[in-house]
Amino acid sequence: MERQHLSSVYESDLQEIREKLLEMGGKVELMISDAVRALLERDTDLAERTIAYDHTVNRLELEIDEKCLEVIALRQPAARDLRFITMALKVVTDLERMGDKCANIAKRAKELNCEPPLRPFIDLTKMAEAASHMLHDALDAFTRADEQLAQKVCAGDGFVGRLNKQIQRELLASMMADSSNINRALKMNQVSKCLDRIADHATNLAEMVIFLVKGRDVRHTVGEN
Repeated sequence: MERQHLSSVYESDLQEIREKLLEMGGKVELMISDAVRALLERDTDLAERTIAYDHTVNRLELEIDEKCLEVIALRQPAARDLRFITMALKVVTDLERMGDKCANIAKRAKELNCEPPLRPFIDLTKMAEAASHMLHDALDAFTRADEQLAQKVCAGDGFVGRLNKQIQRELLASMMADSSNINRALKMNQVSKCLDRIADHATNLAEMVIFLVKGRDVRHTVGEN
């Protein structure tokens, strides 16, 4: 009876980690959307709320880290469960860094909202949507241990990277055409790079899923010939 109770508590601990990871990921997804919307709609109040929201993401990182270490110390997980907890500790790091990137985008939005707008960059919206979908799918793959979905996420990183390069070319052309655009274009370039890095972090999560399912490290190999 005692062993059954301990097993139930152990499963509850693992479920708590999964739920907190999804909560943290959901908040980062919202930050991606809000940060870019604050920029495109020139909504400074939304930018400030997005920056403040980063503290919530940081708090969840600490809570998940603490729970993972507690489970390792008290339950001594092995095999697949140990891989899951080890990956969870890495996942929260990537999610926290995504939150930081979103806060950086919101900070650039606050600055750019005080200046005349540059022409609309449609690819920026596409980048944000793609990066957000990659994060959502990566977390879904993580909780379901879905290797195929994880592979799909990894394949999507190239699309975001191409959009980033296209935006950089457009910004360079804007700066060459009018030197008064340089300061604003450089800030927009930072936004684009932040979105590209968010996609990179989502890819990291997907690669962890493949390791979790297959026990095979595919970092630096996904997409290679």
